[in-house]
Amino acid sequence: MARQPQFKRILLKLSGEALAGKLGYGIDPDIIRAIAIEIRGVVDLGVQIAIVIGGGNIFRGVAASSMGMDRASADYMGMLATVMNSLALQDALEKAGVITRVQSAIEMQEIAEPYIRRRAVRHLEKGRVVIFGAGTGNPFFTTDTAASLRAIEIGAEIILKATKVDGVYDSDPAKNKDAVKYQQLTYLDVLKQGLQVMDSTATSLCMDNDLPILVFDLTTSGNIERVVCGDQIGTIVKGE
Repeated sequence: MARQPQFKRILLKLSGEALAGKLGYGIDPDIIRAIAIEIRGVVDLGVQIAIVIGGGNIFRGVAASSMGMDRASADYMGMLATVMNSLALQDALEKAGVITRVQSAIEMQEIAEPYIRRRAVRHLEKGRVVIFGAGTGNPFFTTDTAASLRAIEIGAEIILKATKVDGVYDSDPAKNKDAVKYQQLTYLDVLKQGLQVMDSTATSLCMDNDLPILVFDLTTSGNIERVVCGDQIGTIVKGE
């Protein structure tokens, strides 16, 4: 018997670094193929999926601006990197048999649709996966903020933030073997303690709109489906 999903519409936030895998830079074909197959499994359950993807595997605006580059220019370059990742993921998804649309916050009509909220919702209703590229289209905002904004706009029930660790810890588990994992946090806990869930703008946006965030480990195969079906993995961030 097929498992029953707990959500009808989700927004999946992928970091650019996740696509690089062990290469550390660029796009690992095996990783992107595996992610596409996992997403197809969730689509087959009848869940509507939108995706926001970072660009850190190609270019990080914050890092470039810290080395003297104009922050706005650096951020625009970072947005273009997210579009490259979006096109790569679209290709992998369509090879896995999933109809996919890329919508870009910066117009580039030859390769992506412009971001139009109603059109995005219509694609989701028709069972297509929608990938939102180019962040919010504005410098000084992260792709985490773009994920929060788009999730709220399309009426997603939850943000699934895919990371390399299995939740949120009180300190870096890679450096501290005694780091304690949180099962559940409030938005205020995240903001006050400065926990690395999402940046403060993204977290505040979710708090104001009562949108839960679930942080989970993408590197374990099948985890996207487990999360969607309500398994208790990762860390959930929500209101009181």
